[in-house]
Amino acid sequence: MKNIKFLLAGVLFGIIMFKSEAASWYRIQEMFRFQSIHMFGIIGLAVGIGVPMVALIKKFKTKDFSGAPIVFHPKAWSIPRYLIGGTIFGLGWALSGACPGPIVVNFGAGFVGYLVVLAFALLGTFTYGVLRDKLPH
Repeated sequence: MKNIKFLLAGVLFGIIMFKSEAASWYRIQEMFRFQSIHMFGIIGLAVGIGVPMVALIKKFKTKDFSGAPIVFHPKAWSIPRYLIGGTIFGLGWALSGACPGPIVVNFGAGFVGYLVVLAFALLGTFTYGVLRDKLPH
């Protein structure tokens, strides 16, 4: 019961994604075909809000809900790592018409076919977990 606020925040986020058409397969396909700026605008807005928010979190040493400090660990820059990972993610996004958030939103909106996409997203995540130690990072 104490985590109800997180459930409500998730439901609100899902409603916003659905109403803004950020979870629309059609809008996602338009983005990958460079036919519309709709999704680029949403992503740009998210980045435009996210970057200053992370800066504020760092500046004010914000704590999470449990009281632990939020820490950002620097990552080594590796062009092949980001190209390969981004390509795999982008292909999955383009082929399924959804990244992780819209998968759940579309399933929640009644598009039962996204259960298949969710199953394969979970299978891919599990496979990565199994192979993580053997992959170059």
